[in-house]
Amino acid sequence: MILRKHKKRSRIAEAFYWLRYRVGEYSLRGFVAVFPWIPLRLLSAFASWGERLTFAILWRYRIRMEENLSMAMVAEFPTSAERKALVRKAWRNFAQGFLETSRAMYLPKEEILSMVAVEGEDHLKRALAKKRGVIALSAHLGNFTMIGARLAAAGYPFSVLVKPPRDPGFARLIDDFRTRVGIKTISARPRKNAVRAILRALRENDVVLLIADEFKSGEVEVTFFGRAAPAPRGPAALALRTGAAVLPMFLTRRSDDCLTLSIGPEIALVNSGAVEESVATNTALFTRHLEAMIRRHPDQWNWLGFRQNGRRPRSQIGLPETAPSDQTGRAIS
Repeated sequence: MILRKHKKRSRIAEAFYWLRYRVGEYSLRGFVAVFPWIPLRLLSAFASWGERLTFAILWRYRIRMEENLSMAMVAEFPTSAERKALVRKAWRNFAQGFLETSRAMYLPKEEILSMVAVEGEDHLKRALAKKRGVIALSAHLGNFTMIGARLAAAGYPFSVLVKPPRDPGFARLIDDFRTRVGIKTISARPRKNAVRAILRALRENDVVLLIADEFKSGEVEVTFFGRAAPAPRGPAALALRTGAAVLPMFLTRRSDDCLTLSIGPEIALVNSGAVEESVATNTALFTRHLEAMIRRHPDQWNWLGFRQNGRRPRSQIGLPETAPSDQTGRAIS
């Protein structure tokens, strides 16, 4: 494992770093505390105001999103105006998701169940019947933070692997919010502890959510939107090691603003007998599932999952002859 060396901050920088997290923590605490007392119409207006404000202030992220979109889907969105409009929709989707997830902390289970429709639940039931646990493969797409709330409300034991904020106080606050809706948190750091916790959850036949669309660092090179990208080997390695079923799960927003959790059929893993080759092949396979879903809903992805200065792939990693299908059954090209 390669450890990155972080530059030591000055005392002034440390103070600003601490202050930034305290402002964020207490603002979030205050917002969540008064949330039940604010009319939904006013909350929607607040979310809209926050979306416009952050869109203006966080302009660097907006530019990165536009640049990544222009590299990945320039054929589909050839003009700058089209790309700007799509980025704005993606930003609005995130703000709406924040509002919905905050509401879920105060809603009874019955309302959470009615809030999110489910397609493909039979795939999940069949996978859990094997008693080896389920790895839910997903992305920062749609309102992904509601996947756990919806499944936990339906009685499914649910855990999620997260990279926690570096500030312990803020991290504990977010973990507490997840606990309120029945989600167990597994911290990605340190890695050994994370692996142990995931293995334990799978042995207990939990659903473990892995968000696998961060192509900025990793041990396996894959092709993502036509560019070479480093992907983590963890999801494929865990699936091969445990025999847990891997199910693609995505919670997306329809044109009428209703939410749907789509659960795909179990992904058939490729096992060549050579561990690293099998991990590489299945990581590439998982990436193709993620890309197919993002292409279907480009206005609901955050477009920040690329590393900067990405390059074209040197070679294509071998995949099964039969292409996997997306949530509608169409072959992924």
